[in-house]
Amino acid sequence: MTAWVVRRPGPMKTGPLEKVRLPVPEPATGEVLVRVEVCAVCRTDLHLAEGDLEPRRPGTVPGHEVVGRVVARGPGADLLEDGTRVGVAWLRSTCGTCRYCVRGAENLCPSSRYTGWDADGGYAEYLVAPQDFVYPLPGDQPADKLAPLLCAGIIGYRALVRAELPQGGRLGVYGFGASAHLTTQVALAQGATVHVMTRSGSARRLALELGAASANPADGAPPEPLDAAILFAPAGDLVPVALAALDRGGTLSVAGIHLTDIPPLVYQDHLFQERTLRSVTANTRADGHALLAFARLHPVRVTAVPYEFDQADRALSDLAADRVTGAAVLHIGD
Repeated sequence: MTAWVVRRPGPMKTGPLEKVRLPVPEPATGEVLVRVEVCAVCRTDLHLAEGDLEPRRPGTVPGHEVVGRVVARGPGADLLEDGTRVGVAWLRSTCGTCRYCVRGAENLCPSSRYTGWDADGGYAEYLVAPQDFVYPLPGDQPADKLAPLLCAGIIGYRALVRAELPQGGRLGVYGFGASAHLTTQVALAQGATVHVMTRSGSARRLALELGAASANPADGAPPEPLDAAILFAPAGDLVPVALAALDRGGTLSVAGIHLTDIPPLVYQDHLFQERTLRSVTANTRADGHALLAFARLHPVRVTAVPYEFDQADRALSDLAADRVTGAAVLHIGD
């Protein structure tokens, strides 16, 4: 099968991705083999390719927003029939027995493993995944509209929960890429007022089209104090900016696996009056099922930018240069 691997992590201009031929993987006990239709392109893939996220194994196939169909099953994999359309997301497996898993915080499991980092992901014609960690998907919807929900949607949903936005509250969104443009729609459907801050002019225009009350430059101030904010941009220098924009008791949720260093915070300006700074670490399967259920009841507009399979390196380069408005999606199979 054809696949892309991270051969030499570094800036995209150095060509960290390489297209190779690999054997089709065989599903182990409890696993399914998935023929990939599409795989959305996540900024985490970019961090892995460029070395911001240290590779855990050589020659890893990135990609963790996969839509495809089950074509084979390993021993004991009897939950899904061949031909079932499924989604494969970032969280690949957990131990299921540690204190974090037991209390419903499996995303904090010390033994958790991740698609496209610990195991080969979806920049390939096939991948294997544990049946317990894939999501059944409707077969009658466009694959490129489903794929971004599997990380951009899920992690944005978790970030929104972590931000503890009150009913009818004022939400600030910093950065407006794949995840932010979906999360904004979820917040709007829940009755929030959303203010977007992002450096991309095209992203600001999209934010207003989707219903944001305002859209300003990334380091700009929203027109009113915020009850909650989510930082999607991997820019630590925006943390004090977003904290300063919060009203009393507000919460800033940082939605990203990688963030540049945060400048020194001034307690009185950034944290006093019970402002809260929270991180987001991966997602739970419950987050995934909740987001997909919400999207069925409140369909979101997925702005997908298509790329051919042999353009994976270009897709990541465009993402690095902020040339993608919405979610980049690799078209791999039928």
